[in-house]
Amino acid sequence: MQLSVDPEAATPPYEQIRSQIAGQARSGELPTGLKLPTVRALAEQLGLAANTVARAYRELEAEGVVETHGRRGTLIAATGDTAHRLTAAAATEYAERARRLGVPRADAEAAVATALRMAYEAS
Repeated sequence: MQLSVDPEAATPPYEQIRSQIAGQARSGELPTGLKLPTVRALAEQLGLAANTVARAYRELEAEGVVETHGRRGTLIAATGDTAHRLTAAAATEYAERARRLGVPRADAEAAVATALRMAYEAS
């Protein structure tokens, strides 16, 4: 697993770690079931505080990219199904919230289109 952190970047180090691991997991470069280094080991390797790596791992777990199994460590999860399930849940939550707020459907759809365009152009 190749990771690099640019301390001069505007993106926080934990986010740099999170996005690199997530991208490598999605591409298959990090296969399902691969055991990631411990928080302490990766922090030492990258010259970062353990809390920085721990935050990246927590966010990856919340996204369904990794699974933590106590003594077995942190493993790359089977992200395909998890990613789709989490995306569908987030979309449903957004749609329900927009409806409760009284936002017209066309405006809610426009907001999603704008958010998606911004998110994917930033990548």
